[in-house]
Amino acid sequence: MEKTFNFNLNGKTVRVTTSPERMLLWVLRSDLELTGTKYSCGEGFCGACTVLINDEAVLSCQYPVQEVNGKEVTTIEGLQDNGKLHPLQTAFMLHNALQCGFCTPGMILGAHNLLLKNPQPTSKEIVEAMEGYLCRCGSYNRIIEAIQTAAQTMKGQRS
Repeated sequence: MEKTFNFNLNGKTVRVTTSPERMLLWVLRSDLELTGTKYSCGEGFCGACTVLINDEAVLSCQYPVQEVNGKEVTTIEGLQDNGKLHPLQTAFMLHNALQCGFCTPGMILGAHNLLLKNPQPTSKEIVEAMEGYLCRCGSYNRIIEAIQTAAQTMKGQRS
């Protein structure tokens, strides 16, 4: 039986009527046409489908839409601010940390979650936080560098 769910998506209130058990990934991609969130393994092992819910990284392929009712959801499309890329997005481009780009949205949102909790992480902390994100192109060193660069940029913005 379908139900209606209301939540804030990238700063705007949305209303979706669907099965409560339907995974958020499919609601975002199919119903709301936000295709930045990627489907990859479908098992919660790769991180490509990562979104933020109330500023916490979650795997949308494993997250039923009923769980977002009344919450704040941020996808890669919502990370920019008035058309200006987020420092993480800019840093990923600067460091060529997005070769094929498929894992990039999930990686960036996972990194954003890390920087919200730990604004100046060490390399080791970055590696540990990003452990669940798979990059088939093997851009891990550039991803770490991009996160470090973004952390420095964001530090300057907070000062």
